[in-house]
Amino acid sequence: MQWREMREEDLTGVLDLADRVHPELPERFEVIAEKRRLYPQGCLVLEDAPGGALAGYAISHPIRENIPPALDSFLGAIPEEAGQYYIHDVVLDPELRGGGYARQAIERLLAQAEGFPSAGLVSVYGTSGFWSRFGFAPAPGVAGQKLAAYGEDAVWMRRDRTL
Repeated sequence: MQWREMREEDLTGVLDLADRVHPELPERFEVIAEKRRLYPQGCLVLEDAPGGALAGYAISHPIRENIPPALDSFLGAIPEEAGQYYIHDVVLDPELRGGGYARQAIERLLAQAEGFPSAGLVSVYGTSGFWSRFGFAPAPGVAGQKLAAYGEDAVWMRRDRTL
């Protein structure tokens, strides 16, 4: 299995996996498609086999610092003054967790994030400990009402670029 850039024909599989893994955080097909269209290099899929089922996906893109988009919302455009790399989602089929596949995707995304002063993400489902292994730490700066859509345990996390 390997990570590759997401293609338009992957979107149905991405949405199916998202619906299975986190049905309480739904996003519309059109919203995911827009993120892929606007920042394709930040959208990845983990193929089970060439042309086979998707085993994971990742969505990321630049944002204004500490201003992540609301859940299930359109970006419109990547802001010209984007000063932070945002990891929106990294999802694996639950049967594959613990196999190092998430690490592969995250390392690839963090390599892209090196062009920005920091990276940010919204940790959900109590995963802040997982994200801390990649240098992320809980941080202030994002309004609580924006995080509320992600669930009661949502935490804004940030990782500053190392020089």
